[in-house]
Amino acid sequence: MSDARLHLVPVRSREAREFVLLWHRHHPPPVGQIFSVGAADSQGTLRAVAVVGRPVARHLDDATTLEVTRTASDEVRNANSLLYGACWRAAKALGYRRLITYTQEGESGASLRGAGWRLIASRPPRAGWHTRSRPRTDRGTDHVARFLWEAP
Repeated sequence: MSDARLHLVPVRSREAREFVLLWHRHHPPPVGQIFSVGAADSQGTLRAVAVVGRPVARHLDDATTLEVTRTASDEVRNANSLLYGACWRAAKALGYRRLITYTQEGESGASLRGAGWRLIASRPPRAGWHTRSRPRTDRGTDHVARFLWEAP
């Protein structure tokens, strides 16, 4: 890990997807997005990205809520906190009133707390879904409890 001084950078969808594919521990890149943002070091090297899109849960997709659907970093310190704060500022600037994200059981949520986010709900483990018309690839994350967070 490094104590690199980070700054925000714009990230195109394709670049964000490639970064997530390379660095995220257990999920592939999300299918769609509203926007993405990155954190780069003083040499301009991209060290982390956050992808923001419509909420995955249909009942939360109310046209005023967005979800941070993915963050990924090369483990540089404080990158995720920087990105969570930036995502909320950008979402508000675009007129959204709520920004949410989830963590899995075993993830501390330190970056979210560092950015001022609040834990608002706990979701019990579940089997996930799989139907013939919409097959789902098992990514090893079924049967894992999740926690719902909300930006301040």
